[in-house]
Amino acid sequence: MWIFLNDQFVKKEHARISVFDHGFLYGDGVYETLRIYQGRVFLLERHLARLRRSCDLIGLILPIQDEAWEAIITEMLIRNELEDASFRITISRGEGELGIDPGLCPRPTIVVMARSVVTYPAHMREQGVRVQLVSVRRNPESAQSPQIKSLSFLNNILAKQEALQAGAFDALMLNMDGHVTECTTSNIFFVANHRLYTPSVACGILEGITREVVIALARELKIDVEEGAYSPVDVLQADECFMTNTGLEVMAVSKIGEDSIGQGRCGNITMTLWKAFQENLERWLGPVITRPQ
Repeated sequence: MWIFLNDQFVKKEHARISVFDHGFLYGDGVYETLRIYQGRVFLLERHLARLRRSCDLIGLILPIQDEAWEAIITEMLIRNELEDASFRITISRGEGELGIDPGLCPRPTIVVMARSVVTYPAHMREQGVRVQLVSVRRNPESAQSPQIKSLSFLNNILAKQEALQAGAFDALMLNMDGHVTECTTSNIFFVANHRLYTPSVACGILEGITREVVIALARELKIDVEEGAYSPVDVLQADECFMTNTGLEVMAVSKIGEDSIGQGRCGNITMTLWKAFQENLERWLGPVITRPQ
């Protein structure tokens, strides 16, 4: 595996960062995950805009200009012989002396990695997955903005750990007011009376890019969409439920804990939206990435 580290490509076994890197020491940094379909990037501009936003929110200067990313992604795909891939861009504050002052780090550390896409079997999409309503609450916006895709991921890790211990696929997290927010790496939707509901940004969620696409698709399909504050009971009493992110796309949730949602499998609206996502992919994919001549 080849990895892009700072300004060069290196083999996995040679990809090393300093123990004084503030990303390692303090979780000081941000990241972004992208999806490549047959050599074409899914909504690259939106992902880069969100990466810039994360950097701006923590006062970190993104050292790579937007126009340079395509060459990096192209070389990464070619070197790793990938067409369908998941990309992870990590920008840490960089190497510096001990201490949490960001000024201790003269320049950021940049790491870009790619791997083959994890595929989910058809029966999993049809049957749905089980999530666990966990005790770990989502960080309040007043403590850390959810719009920062931060390297300090311990809040989500603790929630995931609790869910895995309960035998669930993922965790469903509440905010400090007891309203539903999101899963550890995905947004949550539910369907009631043929209407689609999802927690609003004001609840303390990350505004997912796939979430935006699904909302747009639902409205094109004349499905009413409401963003608001909802209790766990609202979700438990729903007819359908599903989660969205770059890797999962649209994944049905059939159970929360031991309680089935609706019929306990992927519902009609969930499947309709996933199929619409697949059928409309062309709209959101960039040009095929090829090595310059």
